[in-house]
Amino acid sequence: MPAPVIATPTGGVTYRITATTTIYTEPGSTAAADIAGQLAAIVRRSTGYPMPVVDAPSATPTDGIALLLSGAPTAVGGEGYQLDVTDASIAVRANEPAGLFAGVQTLRQLLPAAVESPTVQPGPWDVAGGRIVDYPRFAHRGAMLDVARHFLPMSVVKRYIDEIALYKVNRLHLHLSDDQGWRIAVNSWPNLAIYGGSTEVGGGTSGYYTQDEYRQIIAYAAARYIMIIPEIDMPGHTNAALASYAELNCDGVAPKLYTGTKVGFSSLCVGKEITYTFLDQVLGEIAALTPGPYLHIGGDEASSTTAADYATFMNRAQQIVAAHGKSVVGWHDIVNAPVLSSTVAQFWGTTTSNAAVATAAQNGTKVIMSPANHVYLDMKYNSRTRLGLRWAGYIDVQDAYGWDPGAYLAGVGATSVLGIEAPLWTETIETLADVEYLAFPRLPAIAELGWSPMSTHDWTSFNQRLGAQGPRWRAMGINYYHSTQVSWPTGS
Repeated sequence: MPAPVIATPTGGVTYRITATTTIYTEPGSTAAADIAGQLAAIVRRSTGYPMPVVDAPSATPTDGIALLLSGAPTAVGGEGYQLDVTDASIAVRANEPAGLFAGVQTLRQLLPAAVESPTVQPGPWDVAGGRIVDYPRFAHRGAMLDVARHFLPMSVVKRYIDEIALYKVNRLHLHLSDDQGWRIAVNSWPNLAIYGGSTEVGGGTSGYYTQDEYRQIIAYAAARYIMIIPEIDMPGHTNAALASYAELNCDGVAPKLYTGTKVGFSSLCVGKEITYTFLDQVLGEIAALTPGPYLHIGGDEASSTTAADYATFMNRAQQIVAAHGKSVVGWHDIVNAPVLSSTVAQFWGTTTSNAAVATAAQNGTKVIMSPANHVYLDMKYNSRTRLGLRWAGYIDVQDAYGWDPGAYLAGVGATSVLGIEAPLWTETIETLADVEYLAFPRLPAIAELGWSPMSTHDWTSFNQRLGAQGPRWRAMGINYYHSTQVSWPTGS
């Protein structure tokens, strides 16, 4: 999970990990050694075996597990891999470290589910023989975590990174600001976090990430080949900022902090020059902290901004982002204003047609597909679900899986689709257990749509493979929802 491009089993062949198994890595590659170290840590914990990590003695080790940055087909690109299992060895080959990491995630899933256990288990630790050649369909395979409406501490974000990485998700979009809270320290505007980050939906005290904590999240994600995309939503969804600094308001009066869930009532003051000083300084600091190429500037539900002001604002905002060396991502509302050629639109609608997005795509704008009625993980599974919302409809696993990102939106062909992303908004979410309950089992379904070729898209096969993840999630302690649409095996 996700389904590989090519999987060719070798009947009757099995490799068994034992107490003498060694992990070999590409000599001189720090990245390969780090990936091997992550694999060894997981396997040591559940097997009790020493699993030493050493440089490969040759181009093709004849025993043990080899993680090599050589010998992979050119066609698998930078994120693909080739995995070979014989009775004597396992070899994961890739052209780039990201591909090697992806191959290791596949290897983890080929091992018994108990390999994910935090304590020593009895085994045996067998891997079926064969070859997998695999690479992604789309470049952008994302998850989004809203930490603004309810703040989620760094430990929760790291745990979610680990969970999504297993399914070859390579982007984590952090929604860092909204009406209810500002979650990133900004040195030039300190009250944004200190005051604007002091509360959340429902009231009570809340929090924010220091810049050092944000750097730690970025580094943790990077070690798992996940790019962080930070979002500062604007010009709407800005009450936390407006409450923190009176001068950002057109009337110079700061509103109260907001702890409700309504949208569309707030707006930065488009006509004030201080608004663009604010953007330049805030986005400049975040750009300097963020190594990835993107800054997400929101742009959705700006109901308190006129169309003319919205266009003026977005023109200035895009130029400011570009001046800091980044490209803009915005919710698809952004195409209602002129967009730079580098700007990416994230479609969140519930229809299969949007004329403005189609026109933008035909003019070269790339689109991230996040249709709310298929991929919004904060939607309830059904009327009995204790968490989540339902404005975009109920979404069970078949709804999340049963569509094609490359042929979903009229006028937006597969070549215009940068990828897919599953947002998780947190109006009703307060804990890691809440996050996991809404993300699993739907997140792996969406991850498969981003990675696997449509030729592998089949509900019967998917249902079986998804159900097989249940014992694995139980071993990992993931609080997942037992959808009645999935055939869960014993031990789930």
